[in-house]
Amino acid sequence: MEQAIFQFRTDGNPAYCRNFGHGQINYTFLVTTDTNKQYILQRINTHVFKKPAELMENVSAVTEFLRKKVDDPRQTLNFLRTGDGNYYYKDERRRYWRCYEFVGGFCLEAPESDADFYESAVAFGRFQTQLADFPAETLHETIPNFHNTPDRYRKLKIAMDEDACDRLKNVQEEIDFIMEREEEAGTIQRMLESGELPLRVTHNDTKLNNVLLDLKTRKALCVLDLDTVMPGSSLFDFGDSIRFGAATAPEDEQELSRMSLNLHLFDVYTKGYLSACTTMTDEEIELLPMGAKIITLELAVRFLTDYLESDHYFKTAYPDHNLVRCRAQLKLVRDMEQKWYQMEKIVRKYR
Repeated sequence: MEQAIFQFRTDGNPAYCRNFGHGQINYTFLVTTDTNKQYILQRINTHVFKKPAELMENVSAVTEFLRKKVDDPRQTLNFLRTGDGNYYYKDERRRYWRCYEFVGGFCLEAPESDADFYESAVAFGRFQTQLADFPAETLHETIPNFHNTPDRYRKLKIAMDEDACDRLKNVQEEIDFIMEREEEAGTIQRMLESGELPLRVTHNDTKLNNVLLDLKTRKALCVLDLDTVMPGSSLFDFGDSIRFGAATAPEDEQELSRMSLNLHLFDVYTKGYLSACTTMTDEEIELLPMGAKIITLELAVRFLTDYLESDHYFKTAYPDHNLVRCRAQLKLVRDMEQKWYQMEKIVRKYR
């Protein structure tokens, strides 16, 4: 760690370092120099991100582009270069490190008010607008086919055919529900491939805790955790925000009667997102409810696939954890279908 931090062009000499944050993927430290400047030093988890150099090409390209767009330097991350001019350092054990300026602010695991949720929508909507003219096709796919829903269905069918754990007999109702919606589930991917939807820079992890808020005003400053920035559809990011933030229960809720779509929170997020995301096409705006439904259904497919494949991808706390997650997401999809008219009405209101 000490060897790594001295590779970057910091203001002053690094003098103090401590563990920082609650991230579960990368190893993160807060570094203070003898000039009282602070930086975040991270070791990239190469078990999760197999091509860290490509990841950093994405991150550096996007942040350099954003720096030319913002008035407040706190509105984008500022990564430091090494003495060799790179945005990462690879040590003798082939571990990858990066460093960026620490921005004072705070993150929330869950909104404490409607205003907090609104600000997260503003942050991700603004992120889309600022990157609207970025050449998304030049970015690497750090996780190939991440939101390719037809490919997720393909993998589910393989898991069904193999039935490695003899669990298929337990999930016929879930399989029927998912397969009835297969054609609709591929809508976004087909429209991307045909050019009906524009290829955008997408964040792909649009949780509230990836938005940095100002300590005094609680206004959104910038979007954090750009490791999953890839080419895709704006509907992916909007949809995942709704799936996670406007649900009335956790994604592994066992009591399905508690899981539904909170239309008030859907309204709050849609208002904030469209107020800041001013570059969406009419087609994209009309499909916002579809984005929420498809991303929720896609995650259900992923949970069910992992359940059939012996739970090797998602961490589980008990044997049927992934099945519980799948059922909760399918309940949310069902509730969205029942509230479809209201969702479309809300989108039209802010369009």
